[in-house]
Amino acid sequence: MVELLTVLAVAGILAVFALPGFTSLTQSQQVKNAGYELYSALNLARSEAIKRDCDVMISPVLFPVNFPSPAHNEIGWAIATSANCASAATIRNEPQLKGVAITPAPAAGTPWTTYQRSGRTAAPFIPVLIDAYGVTTPTPYASCIKIELSGMPRIYKPVNGAC
Repeated sequence: MVELLTVLAVAGILAVFALPGFTSLTQSQQVKNAGYELYSALNLARSEAIKRDCDVMISPVLFPVNFPSPAHNEIGWAIATSANCASAATIRNEPQLKGVAITPAPAAGTPWTTYQRSGRTAAPFIPVLIDAYGVTTPTPYASCIKIELSGMPRIYKPVNGAC
């Protein structure tokens, strides 16, 4: 019984030292996944605009939640055809990105961007910073997404904490 308690005590001490590393790993994976999801959504919107020969919008959808204690809005998005298409349709709804913050935060109902049938955006896309939610300074695993003049999205590392 004493040996079992000793093993459990040692395992508990090791877990206490490993916990901050797991938190950092979890946050970095959430930020990386969010960046790839948004990149994929932008590529899908662009390819659908070209394929359907009409404008396709990607608009933020805000999900009010409590995380961890003060309420904030987690962001997801909807990809849909615009009114100039033969048939209006929602192409994809993406659930919220948990544990990440997107800066600047988009306004609900206002499209992030609209891809024209040429595959280029109708208006300049403001680069967004994706980072772990609740941090005051950018983390080393923060990333930025912008849209090139060709209409292709690009993920890159922020410079001095800004996109």
